[in-house]
Amino acid sequence: MKNYYDILGVSKQASSDEIKKAYRKLARKLHPDVAGPDAEEEFKDVQRAYEVLSNPEKRQMYDLGGESALGGGGAPGGGFGGFSDIFDTFFSAATGGGASGPTPRGRRGQDALVRLTITLEDATFGVQKDLQVDTAVLCPTCEGSCCQPGTHPETCGTCGGRGSVQRVARSFLGQVMTTAPCPDCRGHGTVITHPCTECSGDGRVRTRRTLSVQVPAGVDTGTRIRMSGRGEVGPGGGPAGDLYVEIAVSSHAVFAREGDDLHCTVTIPMTAAALGTVLTLTTLDGDREIQVAPGTPSEHIETLRGLGVTHLRGAGRGDLLVHIRVAVPTDLDERQRELLSELASLRGEERVEPTISPASSAFARFREKIGL
Repeated sequence: MKNYYDILGVSKQASSDEIKKAYRKLARKLHPDVAGPDAEEEFKDVQRAYEVLSNPEKRQMYDLGGESALGGGGAPGGGFGGFSDIFDTFFSAATGGGASGPTPRGRRGQDALVRLTITLEDATFGVQKDLQVDTAVLCPTCEGSCCQPGTHPETCGTCGGRGSVQRVARSFLGQVMTTAPCPDCRGHGTVITHPCTECSGDGRVRTRRTLSVQVPAGVDTGTRIRMSGRGEVGPGGGPAGDLYVEIAVSSHAVFAREGDDLHCTVTIPMTAAALGTVLTLTTLDGDREIQVAPGTPSEHIETLRGLGVTHLRGAGRGDLLVHIRVAVPTDLDERQRELLSELASLRGEERVEPTISPASSAFARFREKIGL
């Protein structure tokens, strides 16, 4: 089990300011933009540790039960959680207790979504792309402290650093002590008298930065790639959210995609279909020869195995299906018409007797298409 205090390099008695300072130092050192993708897992651990230890309630739960105590998002006995919450709220209001301490300024940033358009070739083989992203980053002047350099947050004079104030109100129960967030410090327990002029006391600034994303082979339109910790930095220098890159694959001039298979149509003359020929087709993998057998009918499909799109999950690739279309000549000159008439006479086809059969069902056509 991971020890959040060890991850941040602080003691169990560390103050909230010490925890925040340790987090900012590690975040700058391990951020994937600085340390590269190899540090991404360690960066996630630091973010998770800060998220827990900077929250007084989560920190108390972690100190009592470790990481497992955080799994359900609350105390044991989930079946009675609603009644327990109501009882605790009533009891706290009646006694003036229940204050959980000041609220940290640092909060997790929002997730972000950007769209990236790639070619069919990129989707088939994978590609690395650079993205221009408008986002919030840690303020370079105050480094997330929200204060002008050389100054620091001061204890709130209204609540004495507790982050909450108590008031006495009359009710049908008599006098009731209520607890509410301090209106002057907004529950933080401290006030910033000299906010950073660069970020106006927010701890972050907006900027445009370039991120590199590795697009795996096999993606399709609608695929989303999650980049952990690459979203917006939170207010008060809080952990960054995640960045989601949504893929859009542009249409190709020759090939149409169906799943991981590619389809294209090749038109050949009637004579080539009758006599047979060899075609050269430029695929995504370069030129490939296709043997067209004598007597090939129109709508015949030649399958080139393994020349489709790479499977996103699993090994191998789809197929390339080449649809053969036979073109019937419509602009015959006199000599060509004579030759065709002679051929029809030799084959006994001057008078056509069509062969009539029932129309194939959609399922039968599908079975025929895939060769079953």
